[in-house]
Amino acid sequence: MAETGIPHFHNDSGVAVIHVGAHEFMCIGAKPPFDHPHVFLDMGSDHEIVCPYCSTLFKYDPSLKGGACTPPECAHHETSQAA
Repeated sequence: MAETGIPHFHNDSGVAVIHVGAHEFMCIGAKPPFDHPHVFLDMGSDHEIVCPYCSTLFKYDPSLKGGACTPPECAHHETSQAA
């Protein structure tokens, strides 16, 4: 499977706001196996968006790089398994 380059974020720790460095990303809710359907969120020209599944508020922070977030533990890095 090809790498998409779309950052994924989760809110296992239940923080009120996750600051992200991208306007387009995936919210997975919590870490697997407790994740919700992985939903693509696009802020467009806005600087914040709420996930329709878990109600996490994401705010754009231009000082962060695309896949980075604050708090940093909310970044999700999928692991690939060999077949």
